[in-house]
Amino acid sequence: MLRRAYISSLIILMLIGSVLLLSADEVSAPGEIRVVRVAGVINPVLADFISEELSAANVDNTRAFLIELDTPGGLDTSMRAIIQQILGSRIPVIVYVYPSGARAASAGALITLAADFAAMAPGTNIGAAHPVAIGPGGSSGNEQGETMMEKVVNDAVAYARSLADQRGRNRDWAEQIVRESISTPAQEALELKVIDLIAADESVLLKKLHGRTYLRNGQAHKLDTRGVVLSYAEMTWKQEVLNTISNPNVAYMLLMLGMLGIFFEISQPGVILPGAIGALALLLAFLGFQTLPVNYIGALLILLAIILFILEVKVVSYGMLTVGGLIALSFGSLILVDSPEPYLQISRAVIAATVAVCGGFISLVLIFVVRVQKSRFISGLEGMVGEHGQAVTALAPRGRVYVHGEYWDAHSEQPIAEGSEIEIVHAESNLKLLVRAADSNLAASTTKEKEDDPD
Repeated sequence: MLRRAYISSLIILMLIGSVLLLSADEVSAPGEIRVVRVAGVINPVLADFISEELSAANVDNTRAFLIELDTPGGLDTSMRAIIQQILGSRIPVIVYVYPSGARAASAGALITLAADFAAMAPGTNIGAAHPVAIGPGGSSGNEQGETMMEKVVNDAVAYARSLADQRGRNRDWAEQIVRESISTPAQEALELKVIDLIAADESVLLKKLHGRTYLRNGQAHKLDTRGVVLSYAEMTWKQEVLNTISNPNVAYMLLMLGMLGIFFEISQPGVILPGAIGALALLLAFLGFQTLPVNYIGALLILLAIILFILEVKVVSYGMLTVGGLIALSFGSLILVDSPEPYLQISRAVIAATVAVCGGFISLVLIFVVRVQKSRFISGLEGMVGEHGQAVTALAPRGRVYVHGEYWDAHSEQPIAEGSEIEIVHAESNLKLLVRAADSNLAASTTKEKEDDPD
C-alpha cells in the first residue's frame, strides 16, 4: 500500500510539473501577428513584398497577418497578386485602414474586401474603385475604346462582387464602387456591412478581434489575440530602392539625369564619369517606368529632344536646335505618363523645374563647346598656324625656315628673301609648312616700292 501511494504521489507531481512547464512556455512565447504597413501606391514592388511576408507568416504559423492600409490605389495586376495571396492564406488576414485620415481607394478597396477581417479607423474612407484605361489609346472616345472600357468595368464588377460574396460583405456596395466610383466613410461602411469593425488604434483592434470567427475550407476557426505581439516587417534595401524609383516623379528625374549625363559625355568625350552616371540613371529610370503606363509618343518626343541637343554640338544653328529640343522635351514630359489618376502622373512643378535646369545646363555646356571650337590650337601641327619665324633660305617657292628652335621645309606662294620674317599659314600632314611674308615685311616691301616708283 505504501509503495502504491508513493507511486501515485510521484505521478501526480509529474503531471503538475508538466502543466506548470506548459504554462511557462505559453507565457514566455506569446503569439505573434506579422504586420505590414502600406502607405502609397500599389505597385509590383509592394505586391512582391506583401506576398513574401504573407508566405513567411504562413510558414511561421503566426496568429494572423495584419495589413495597415493607406493607399490612393494602384495597378490592377499588383492588386490581384496581393488578393490571390490573401485568399490562399492559411492564417487569417486582417486589413486595417489606418491611421485616421487614411483611405483605401481603388485597388485598396478591393484588397480590403478580400480580407478575413476588415477594419477602419475613425476618419477614414473606402471606395472609388472604378477602373481607368491606361496606355496609348486607352482613353480614346471611339466606339472600340468604349467597348473595351465596358469590358474592363464588367470584369472589375464581377471580381468585386465575388470577393464580397466570399467574405459575406455587401455585394451591391462592391458593385457601386466600381460602376459609380462612390466612396464611403468608416461609420457608414460599418452600417452597410462593408467592414467588420471600427477601431481607434491597434490595441483596440486586437481586443475587438478576439474571439471572432473566420472560415477555412468550410470550417469555422476562432481568432485568439490575447497577449499577441505585433511584429512589423520592413522592406529590404533593394525593395526600398525599387519602390522609390517606381514613383513617377523620381523615375522622371532619373530619366533627365541620364539624358544630361549622356549629352555631356558626347559633347566632351573622354570625361567618362558623366556618361557612367547617365547610363546608370537611365537604367534605373527604365526600371521605374516599367511599372507605369508610359505613353510612347511622349518617350519619342524626349528622344527627339536628346537628338536635337546632340546635333547642336555638331551643327551651327545659333541655338535653334536647343530651342526645338526644349520644346520637344516639355511636351514629351507632359504626356510621358498616360493616366488620369493623379498619383500616377508627373508633377507639373517637377516638369517645369527639370526642363528649366536641363535647358540651363545644356546652354552652359554649349557655350563652352562653341568657345573651344572657336579658339585657336595651341599644340601639335595645328598649333603652329599663325606663328612667326625666319626664312633660312630664299623661298622661290621652296626653301627652309626656322621656327621655335627647329628647321622646317616650307614653301610660299610668293617669293620670300633670305632672312625675312615669315608667318605660318598652314601645317601640312607631310611635315611641311605653307608660309607667307610677315606683315612687317609686306609693309617694308610696299614702302620701298613706293620710293622706287618715279611716279
